[in-house]
Amino acid sequence: MQLRYILTLFTITLILNVKAQSAQKDVLFFVDDEPVYTSEFLRVYNKNLDLVQDESQKDVNEYLTLFTNYKLKLKEAKALDLHNKPSYKRELSNYKKQLTKSFITDRKVTDALVEEAYERISYDIKAAHILIKVAENAKPEDTLVAYNTILKLRNRTLNEGFETVRKEVHNGKSVFGEALGYFSGFRMVYKFETAAFNTNVNDISKPFRTRFGYHIVHVLDKRKSRGERTVAHIMVVEKKGDSLAEKPETRIQDIYKKINQGEGFDALAKQFSDDKSSASKGGVLKSFSSGQLGSPEFEAIAFGLNDVDDISEPFKTKYGWHIVKLIAKKPIPPFDAIRPELEEKVKRDDRSKLIDEALYASLKVKYNINEKQPALNYFESILNEDYFKRAWQLPDDFNKDEPLVKIGNKQLLYKDFGDHLLKMQRRGTQKGSFKSIILKEYESFLNSNLVKYHEDNLETENEEFAHIVNEYRDGLLLFDLMETTIWNTAKTDSIGINDFYTAHKSNYVLPKRVDAVVASSAKQKTLKKVAKLLDQGMALDQIKTLINSNDKVEVIFTSDIMDAKHQALPKSFRFKKGISKIYKHNDAFVIIQVKEVLPETQQTLEEAKGTVVSDYQVFKEENWLKDLGDKYKIQVNQEILNKVKTQIKKE
Repeated sequence: MQLRYILTLFTITLILNVKAQSAQKDVLFFVDDEPVYTSEFLRVYNKNLDLVQDESQKDVNEYLTLFTNYKLKLKEAKALDLHNKPSYKRELSNYKKQLTKSFITDRKVTDALVEEAYERISYDIKAAHILIKVAENAKPEDTLVAYNTILKLRNRTLNEGFETVRKEVHNGKSVFGEALGYFSGFRMVYKFETAAFNTNVNDISKPFRTRFGYHIVHVLDKRKSRGERTVAHIMVVEKKGDSLAEKPETRIQDIYKKINQGEGFDALAKQFSDDKSSASKGGVLKSFSSGQLGSPEFEAIAFGLNDVDDISEPFKTKYGWHIVKLIAKKPIPPFDAIRPELEEKVKRDDRSKLIDEALYASLKVKYNINEKQPALNYFESILNEDYFKRAWQLPDDFNKDEPLVKIGNKQLLYKDFGDHLLKMQRRGTQKGSFKSIILKEYESFLNSNLVKYHEDNLETENEEFAHIVNEYRDGLLLFDLMETTIWNTAKTDSIGINDFYTAHKSNYVLPKRVDAVVASSAKQKTLKKVAKLLDQGMALDQIKTLINSNDKVEVIFTSDIMDAKHQALPKSFRFKKGISKIYKHNDAFVIIQVKEVLPETQQTLEEAKGTVVSDYQVFKEENWLKDLGDKYKIQVNQEILNKVKTQIKKE
């Protein structure tokens, strides 16, 4: 009786365990014989839910189609053996190395570097420097010459003045003397940044080395960061090759007069700015901080505006003529608000070397690595002068199978370090003591193997890491697959492209357009006068002279070939030859003189080539996916899919 009870209990427990596991391992569908689990689908669906632009993709059925297509492509990529390409393996390995740093770092070191970075982005340094170029792997004698040269130059700057010496010695080849302007944290390599921020204003630093060579830096000023500026601008550029086009300086001055007459800046930007990327937004640009723009003149004007809504006078840069309006001033955010962003920057910067060193130290502790390595004496004893000639060989009686160091479950042998030494000698080694060479190379050998072992095992230890690596792995495969199967072939398939164009010619038609002049004014009364003058055939320059004055701009003209989406045309405008009625448009009034209505025009293949190739790629991919669907059978578990839909609705 007791035995029957125990067996029954065991059976019930076993069934419950199987059900619990199956809930986690529900198969949503198969691609041939390969299962795809519900857990993966839900994870990817929920992760991408807020990113999709098309609302239809939030529908489970629609998303399942996308997901099954994704799995079909992966199946094909592996069938083509793309996952065994050396370039694929190399890129994935590099990515994993970078990703590992995000998961295993020394928090104390990282936190200290992040706090230091915040302090530095809170200030701007104005400096100049002198650089003596010398390669990172230069011979000791060349390094010494460079150091002595920069030392002598520093002594000269102390006696003769930094600027005098800087301008004299600069040759743009081996010696650089440059005025750097203002910069903040992350604008220079870390060693240079550190030297500059650790040097007092008006002082000249002691010589220091970066990967470029030896520098001295003269700090001229240090100020609190000016934070970020958001501005709007109106830009007018020269229309090269158009002899009838108005001079940009004249046009910008006319626009400026209209601003002073009280017309809205954003309305004028929408009508007249040649920066098409910002015109539709009233000229508003992305926020920027000191040193981010390619135009110092623009930056100086932008940061020179003190109050929100202040507007500059017209000024010129290498890009054209501008008027700038201050939209917002934003100081450096509080530390906690930008900490995650700063941490990412620190990990991508030269500072990451310090984090690497902390990582190596933590891994030595994790895997219980003994700092003392008696075997190094043996390796020192077998090294000889041939090593510097790249001709050194391991001795015939080399103890290759002797254990060297154990990392986790991996035993490294003398042979492994011996192979490392052989490999490193081929890269060239500066002369030094055998002891120092062995110590340096063993440290490099040990660190790389520690990280490699850690990387190799991290996917089994950290689920989040495993998901991210898997997504990147699949992304690389899909990129290679699409490039070789669709993108490259679609570009070079001239016969296919021509046939596709012929079959879809109606898709490549220029829309109906007008050759027109648009007159814009803040006053309807002015446009009534303009309409009469246009009707009389008066030239635009004459009309401007008659209507505008030196102090006041009443009308601005825009001449162009325009389609219905042109920024100067009202949406309700109907194409018709002649002079239109007055329309309210972009907070102003406009009339349109249509000289000619241009009908829809069929584009040639050459004219529409870019669009045709893009459409052809989509066409090829759609047909290719159908073929993949025939090649690999998709079997969806409808019962499990219904459970998924119910679960998503509850969420």
